[in-house]
Amino acid sequence: MHGRSNNLQKSSHILASIARWFDSEADLDNLRDNPKPGTDWFRILPLIVMHLGCFGVIWVGWSPVAILVAVFLYFVRMFAITGFYHRYFSHRAFKANRFWQFWFAVLGNASVQRGPLWWAAHHRHHHRYSDQEKDVHSPLQMGFLYSHMLWLTTRKNFPTRKQYVRDWAEFPELRWLNRFDNFVPALLVVSLYVLGHLLAIYAPKLGTNGPQMLIWGFFISTTVLLHATCTINSLDHMFGSRRYANSDTSRNNALLALITLGEGWHNNHHHCAVCARQGFFWWEIDITYYLLCLLSWLGIIRTMRPIPEGSRDANRIA
Repeated sequence: MHGRSNNLQKSSHILASIARWFDSEADLDNLRDNPKPGTDWFRILPLIVMHLGCFGVIWVGWSPVAILVAVFLYFVRMFAITGFYHRYFSHRAFKANRFWQFWFAVLGNASVQRGPLWWAAHHRHHHRYSDQEKDVHSPLQMGFLYSHMLWLTTRKNFPTRKQYVRDWAEFPELRWLNRFDNFVPALLVVSLYVLGHLLAIYAPKLGTNGPQMLIWGFFISTTVLLHATCTINSLDHMFGSRRYANSDTSRNNALLALITLGEGWHNNHHHCAVCARQGFFWWEIDITYYLLCLLSWLGIIRTMRPIPEGSRDANRIA
């Protein structure tokens, strides 16, 4: 009888994990009340499939247009993560009206890095406990692999830490995107396949098709995007220079700044987190900041927070 009860409980947990593919808050109370340690393999199956899908390139091949779409989507979605999920939703480094705020969240959600509230809450938690025991993605505490990726697979990190994002939880459209965080990625998948299929019919000389566009535009582009983003949690706390004597191991890394559109100036960021700009000096390339300036000139965003006077030279060690 006891064994049957355990089997039923196990089946219930599996079904709840699968339900969270579609509704991230499914059986959430049980998940909070029973935060079992370790990896929830059923919950992260879509993440595993996304990585395995990259091998589909063996069968679909490549074409210039498919690679261009992959690069374009990497660039746009990286900017959505750095400019909107990070600098806007996590740090409120500038202001925007509700219309643009929603579309910022949609673009960020298309990056397949969960919902805007989940992302901002985890990042705010990281800043509060950076490199301390409670920091869930600190290489100092947990080592490289866990800080880079494995923390995303554990049960305790699936729920949104809502106590950190009460400001954004006021907006029902953001709560909806956060709850059904695979809806926008699913639309992207369908759109890419349809685009490739239409190009195969109406522009066959481009040499692409639905499966090829899907593999390059979604699987490869999204997987590279995810790992590039995760390098800021892991590698940017391990390799690079330290200009400011922060209480953590954050570093400035020019290479990571290039592939993440400016996020690699991580020591600068931890020195002054609420600035819209992370490359503090002219030679520190911060593409996200340049694009935010463009959006400001277009009137889409406003009131970008500057680097506070005197902070460039305060608390310097180099």
